[in-house]
Amino acid sequence: MKTLWRITLGGLLLSALVNAQAEQPQGCVEVAVGGYKAPNYDCLTQQMGNNPEGAAAAEKNREALNAPVNKRPPNQMGLATPAGTSTRMGNTFGSSVKPQRPPN
Repeated sequence: MKTLWRITLGGLLLSALVNAQAEQPQGCVEVAVGGYKAPNYDCLTQQMGNNPEGAAAAEKNREALNAPVNKRPPNQMGLATPAGTSTRMGNTFGSSVKPQRPPN
């Protein structure tokens, strides 16, 4: 009878221990060796990846990158813009084909 009682009590304690551990939130462990902290990047990546809004944001980013060529700004396609040309040419923009150079 005492053996049965011990087995039952042991089983109850074990189940309570498992339930208590399951309720605690899983956190990341940081290890310090020689004064330098080393975070667990796998754990941090997993925590950051479980954001349901993150998937929607990633999809929006993919859609923005897949914009048709005729809708993209010229500087994203490597074309010259008036502002870029004006900066490159300096005060000779519109009056000379040679860019402005500083005096020697």
